[in-house]
Amino acid sequence: MKNANPVSLLQRWLGVALAAFALAGCDPSAPPAAAAGKTASDFFEIRIGEKTARLQLAVREGEMQHGLMERRALGVDEGMLFVYERPQRMSFWMHNTPTALDIGFFDRGGQLKEVWPMQPFDETTVASRGSELQFALEMNQGWYAANGVRPGAQLDLGALASALAARGFKPESFGLK
Repeated sequence: MKNANPVSLLQRWLGVALAAFALAGCDPSAPPAAAAGKTASDFFEIRIGEKTARLQLAVREGEMQHGLMERRALGVDEGMLFVYERPQRMSFWMHNTPTALDIGFFDRGGQLKEVWPMQPFDETTVASRGSELQFALEMNQGWYAANGVRPGAQLDLGALASALAARGFKPESFGLK
């Protein structure tokens, strides 16, 4: 029998030690990043009005801050949904975002209230007029108009609750069942 390679043993020991260290520093109240195997890069199908879109969810602060930065292209019916715990006034900008987008603001009940265009790399703030908004959806510029998704359209909150649960979040934390 051959002697074990000391470098290999050290690598295994370091791997176990790093994993234990990482787990020890975890916040048990935070949703597990991969508990259900889903991350911010996964897509979920959600209806908006009569149209089904494939959306990524930005829920954690870092996901929201990064958003669609550096994304050069989105699929025809792909976008990113920003999910907040409570209704609020919202503002977004296009820092380091090369793709022209439209942003739709939805209230707590999932009703689309406003749609605004956003230009690539424009750091001018696009702010909602309303102050009781809980979800923001970025899609390719022109998507809302091309698909007849206008203010009053309904976001499928059941599908959103399922997508949040698949990411390891409690839908109730966002006022969803």
